[in-house]
Amino acid sequence: MLDFIEINTHSSIRIALSQVIYIDPFRIGSAPHDADLILITHSHYDHLSPEDIGRVMKPETLLVCPESVTEADALAPAVQKVGAAEQFQVNGIAMETVPAYNRLKPFHPRSKGWVGYIISTAEHGRIYIAGDTDLTDENSRVQCRIAMLPIGGTFTADAKQAAKLANIIRPEFVIPVHYGSVAGKPEDADTFAQLVDRGIQVVRKVQKF
Repeated sequence: MLDFIEINTHSSIRIALSQVIYIDPFRIGSAPHDADLILITHSHYDHLSPEDIGRVMKPETLLVCPESVTEADALAPAVQKVGAAEQFQVNGIAMETVPAYNRLKPFHPRSKGWVGYIISTAEHGRIYIAGDTDLTDENSRVQCRIAMLPIGGTFTADAKQAAKLANIIRPEFVIPVHYGSVAGKPEDADTFAQLVDRGIQVVRKVQKF
């Protein structure tokens, strides 16, 4: 199911379309050097990992990140900065950013301009990668076919809040991420799946915890 999407671990995602896209590469066990695009959601160590970026990057890789992530400038030969609510094209692929932040917790301030991404594809529809976020006004308005939502709590939405978001935006498929290692536990996926409405298919990807 959704074989073109892989979850390496945590929020480290690989999407194989006409181009290979990594989102927040982290704890990459090999050095495939196959990334056409790398999307960074924010600057925390488990999302912006210079070592792992180096393992997936090739000479022509383009790295996309929020404007505030100045550390990225030294990590790739080509870097594109984006705002927190922006529509743009990268290598011919239509994308959007969605603000990603905590409402009450201090870990991801809205003022940082950190983001989630929507990737628009002809074959698979709109793919939403939420980034490190709670349920917010902005992500409650997202329209997508596939959503990848954080469920681990502590730094992001927990399983209950993430399920509420899924039930609001109603993708066809939802993949839980950001649990089982840095935050949350593997069993959070069970809680999440139980709370997501019928008609929304929860797809659990094999990943290293």
